[in-house]
Amino acid sequence: MSLAAWAWRCGATLAAPVLPLWLRHRLRRGKELAARLPERRGLNAARPPGRLIWLHAASIGETLSLLPVLEALAALAPTVGILLTTGTVTSAALLERRLPPALRQRVTHRFAPLDVPGWVARFLDAWRPDAAGLVESELWPNLIRAARARRLPLVLINGRLSARSAARWRLAPALGRELMGAFTLVLAQSPADAVRFAGLGARRVRALGNLKEAAPPLPADPAALAALQAAVGTRPVLLGAATHPGEEAMLLAAHRLLAPDFPGLLTILAPRHPERGPGLEAEAAGFPLARRSIGALPGPETALYIADTLGELGLFYRLAHVALVGGSLVPHGGQNPLEPARLGCPILLGPHTANFADIAARLIAAGGARRVEPAEPGALAGAVHAVLSNPDHGRNLAEAAAAAVAPAATLPDQVAGALLRLLPPGPDGDKEPSTPDA
Repeated sequence: MSLAAWAWRCGATLAAPVLPLWLRHRLRRGKELAARLPERRGLNAARPPGRLIWLHAASIGETLSLLPVLEALAALAPTVGILLTTGTVTSAALLERRLPPALRQRVTHRFAPLDVPGWVARFLDAWRPDAAGLVESELWPNLIRAARARRLPLVLINGRLSARSAARWRLAPALGRELMGAFTLVLAQSPADAVRFAGLGARRVRALGNLKEAAPPLPADPAALAALQAAVGTRPVLLGAATHPGEEAMLLAAHRLLAPDFPGLLTILAPRHPERGPGLEAEAAGFPLARRSIGALPGPETALYIADTLGELGLFYRLAHVALVGGSLVPHGGQNPLEPARLGCPILLGPHTANFADIAARLIAAGGARRVEPAEPGALAGAVHAVLSNPDHGRNLAEAAAAAVAPAATLPDQVAGALLRLLPPGPDGDKEPSTPDA
């Protein structure tokens, strides 16, 4: 065991007595569910009979990327059980909304145990998975060490490792080798990620592609969409999607610059954190506005619609004529530009897209998105004006974006195939039927 792994193990063990207090604190903040707190200590297991694949996704984005993999696993291996763990209440709520009815009997959800040696051991011994997949960068030392001790085949799915993260891992090279050496297979998002994982000590690495590109389009309630379309009519619509503090002020300033040329312009602000809705209402004092969280629809005079609800971004992408992807005008790294790409909404990206650097670069190169630089209201207004004043330009952006992400459609089957090939033979002694190569 490396010194860093030993220190982490000792620290987690010493912290275990006070972690229930921390979980209670999270419960008071709405970040845990009271009835399910035992799951965070590896309790409440209910293993189904037969072979079992365990998948772990940290939060909403990773969970969304796994939905097509769950469907592929169910189709390719109808008798194999699936355990899905996540780390947030919002990801559990997402599964309640988005998991197809046909999968509800096949997929068991639990909250992941915290990385305490005794808790992860209890979890693994109770569930006894036959193969496991961890999504993106979920590299918990005690969990991975316990899985390796049990000879559990591990796959890192949709692996992502930025240059900055790789540099941090190089400060503890023995720990990096120990963790990456535990993985049977690493399926990286890009060739650059693959090189960095190999540099940490991963033995078998493939640059497969980004699973988030294969995630299903964001949903929209048909009745809610029809009501919004009726309320908005033919007005031009600018969407600020999953915005962060500082971006809304730029969108409001851009609206003022655009309004003389586009009478009836409606700007929709959909903050990344909906609880910011009241604060945005105060910030936009002087704008005729409506807030979705109190049930309001935009009226004929509404210039600003604050979409401060959870899980409705698909509605607004379908409604908008152009969308700024949030987190990209401020140094946050950008939200997911694949979401508008799948829904035919013309995309604007600010200069800060490190979280989705490869995807953003590909969309820009394919003519599927416009870059807003510098990150200021005038440049934003100019980019919006170019789209709203030329519908053909908007259509070309949307079509190019859709074409750029289309090749990812086969990724879920490839990931499912890689997992299934690691399973032991079934009761009849046979492996699963032919599965796609990863």
